[in-house]
Amino acid sequence: MEQYKDFKATFLYCDNCSGSMPVREKLLLVLPDGYLFEYICCNCGKTVGDKKVSLDKEDRILF
Repeated sequence: MEQYKDFKATFLYCDNCSGSMPVREKLLLVLPDGYLFEYICCNCGKTVGDKKVSLDKEDRILF
């Protein structure tokens, strides 16, 4: 049984700020097999991570 399909990070470690900082999620690319997001530090604007979300087989037909 699948409980969680997708997680969204709210805080990630930022090297520039030297601590766990709030982040915002930004859509970077739309790929044929999913979406690529990046996480940006709300304090300094540095990219601190990324995430790829795969599409279901039904949704891939649209591409």
